[in-house]
Amino acid sequence: MAATPAALVGDTPVLWVGEPFTAAGRGFWAKLEGHNPGGIKDRTALYMVAAARERGDLRPGARIVESTSGTLGLGLALAGITFGHPVSLVTDAGLEPQLAGLLRAHGAEVHTVTTPHPRGGWQRARRERVAELLAADPDAWCPDQYHNPDNVLAYRPLAHELLAQLGRIDTLVVSVGTGGHSAGIGRVLRAFFPALRVVGVDSCASTLFGQPAGTRLMRGLGSSIHPHNVAYDMFDEVHWVAAPEAVWAARALARTRYATGGWSVGAVALVARFLARTSPAEDRIAAVFPDGPHRYLSTVFDDEYCRANQLLGAPPADDPDEITHCDQAVVTRWTRCPTVTRPRPATTVAGGFDLAGAAR
Repeated sequence: MAATPAALVGDTPVLWVGEPFTAAGRGFWAKLEGHNPGGIKDRTALYMVAAARERGDLRPGARIVESTSGTLGLGLALAGITFGHPVSLVTDAGLEPQLAGLLRAHGAEVHTVTTPHPRGGWQRARRERVAELLAADPDAWCPDQYHNPDNVLAYRPLAHELLAQLGRIDTLVVSVGTGGHSAGIGRVLRAFFPALRVVGVDSCASTLFGQPAGTRLMRGLGSSIHPHNVAYDMFDEVHWVAAPEAVWAARALARTRYATGGWSVGAVALVARFLARTSPAEDRIAAVFPDGPHRYLSTVFDDEYCRANQLLGAPPADDPDEITHCDQAVVTRWTRCPTVTRPRPATTVAGGFDLAGAAR
């Protein structure tokens, strides 16, 4: 029983993902964050808003303004209802129409930017629009998920849930976007398991780990800026996954395990599948699935969309390509790098301005 919708967040289940999705006798545990009302970012939205209210950064009834590709928007709509704040969300033309409608149904005001920034892509264009909205409303507050340390702290309960559910964890597989849940979960688990292997999953054409920016279909992982929350020193390796490979994995999960999700889930599952086959049999692998399939019915699970974007065809290779340094070559398909370093300082400017902790 739950007295408020916020009480429905957390205590999500884990599911064993084995054959036929994985090799015989191998598998991994998936943390199903799609069982939250809106997905994994319900956790950080509620935490960031509560922390800002406690500090006095967010005044009672003041407007919340943020950039989102979708999932955080659902979380902020939930936080707005829970704490009594109007919510303005800035998204872009890639947002699924069904999700935009759902955000409005939950009371959020949705602003859509129509042109990407020539250097910072959609994220910088969205953030510049956020800055305009903040300047127009002196009382408005921006959580700034990219740089807000509360985005990391919000995921400590998720890490403790995994500890209670699985006991021992040898490998953690996490998608990386803002860096919040990868850092928040990884730091807690490594305190318990110093030898924990943390594997990050990024999107091809994302700049997070030193690759050049490019056009990305996938939403929810990857970035065209460098968030301060990404804990580069925590990762033991990183994998980049292309959109067709993520689609194949998400659809294969749906056919074989019923539990599935969108771009991030497909990418994470593909990497976890590989690690389950190539790691020692006794290793316990935990993979975080950030959301469910529902917002992807018009993209990942729509045949017409996938054919138009050349996302269907042959399954991915059994093994990824490998490079020794993250900027050694431009990757266009599933690729692994066992050496993770922070991108060069010259590339870490996040749009020329910082909204961290902004309350105007």
